[in-house]
Amino acid sequence: MPWSARARLATGDGSAALEDLEVVWRQTPKVSGNGHFSHRIAFDPDGEHLFISSGDRQQKTPAQDTSNTLGTIVRLTLDGEPAPGNPLADEGGASAEIWSWGHRNPLGLEFADDGTLWSSEMGPEGGDELNIIEKGGNYGWPEASNGSDYGGGEIPDHTDGDGFVAPRTGWTPSISPGSLLIYTGDLFPEWKGDAFLGALSGESLVRVDLDGTTAGDDERIVEGQRVRAVEQAPDGSIWLLEDAGSGRLLRLAPA
Repeated sequence: MPWSARARLATGDGSAALEDLEVVWRQTPKVSGNGHFSHRIAFDPDGEHLFISSGDRQQKTPAQDTSNTLGTIVRLTLDGEPAPGNPLADEGGASAEIWSWGHRNPLGLEFADDGTLWSSEMGPEGGDELNIIEKGGNYGWPEASNGSDYGGGEIPDHTDGDGFVAPRTGWTPSISPGSLLIYTGDLFPEWKGDAFLGALSGESLVRVDLDGTTAGDDERIVEGQRVRAVEQAPDGSIWLLEDAGSGRLLRLAPA
């Protein structure tokens, strides 16, 4: 069964090992297939809660069923228990873990300095999304998407008043966002607060201009390879990891 765990990294004499492995959360239910697990992790700014994204495993309809955690983002205590104050806490079971639902494949999860939780999400054919994650928000999948189902099946687009949380921005054709960074460093002051997405099928690093909770224009900064991961170093430089071709690890800093 897909799960998230914690362990202690022990190093010495040129070796490294994980010790005292402890599972803190399991996706419910266990399903077969090749669909993504998502399972991105973010701690809230106070360090008191653990957020984990959970993909729908390409099962679709469970993402609208809050009795399970497929297609959800869960909010837990640091010990993996449902966090008090969750929107469905009174229902118990898996429901009590859920913070938001109606997700397809959230492969990016990141807090901004102002405490806003952002998520990047892969759509089907088109309809990739950058979302602000709201308590009790239903993000529509598979009832609403700005993309189309595989093979050309139509899905209603997000519209005002449809009861679903619409993305702040999106991409059709798909860029396949596999990671997300909200930049907080000082090396690139003009980019502070902006979102950076590693694009797989889009073969680039994508920057989205953010003004608070408003998403503006986007640009491609590094192009030509699938970007699997993007992270910020303590000095404010930006590190990229490619997952194809030469599989390079790149560092971005001002010239």
